[in-house]
Amino acid sequence: MRVAEAADHRIPPPDAGGLTDREAAILAFERQWWRHAGAKEQAIREEFGLSAARYYQLLGALIDRPEALRHDPMLVKRLLRLRETRLAARRSRTLRSGD
Repeated sequence: MRVAEAADHRIPPPDAGGLTDREAAILAFERQWWRHAGAKEQAIREEFGLSAARYYQLLGALIDRPEALRHDPMLVKRLLRLRETRLAARRSRTLRSGD
C-alpha cells in the first residue's frame, strides 16, 4: 500500500453534515487570526502533521465544497473572497509583465 493510500485510510468517515472531523477541524483552525505567518505554519505542523503547502491545498479544495459552505458560511465566503482577490492580483501582475 502506498503512503498516500495509507493516509486516506486514517481519515474518519464524514459526519452527518458531510465533513470529516479533520475537515471541520481545518475550518475551525482557519477561523483563528494569526499575527505572524511562521506561527501559523508551526501550528499547522503541530495540529495536523502537514506542511503548510499541503494544508493550503486541502483548505483550497475544502472551501470549494458546498458542505463547507453549509458548515461555516461566513468563513468560507471570506476565504473565497480572499482567494479571488489574490488570483486577480496575480492575473494583473502577469498581464502587466507581458506588455
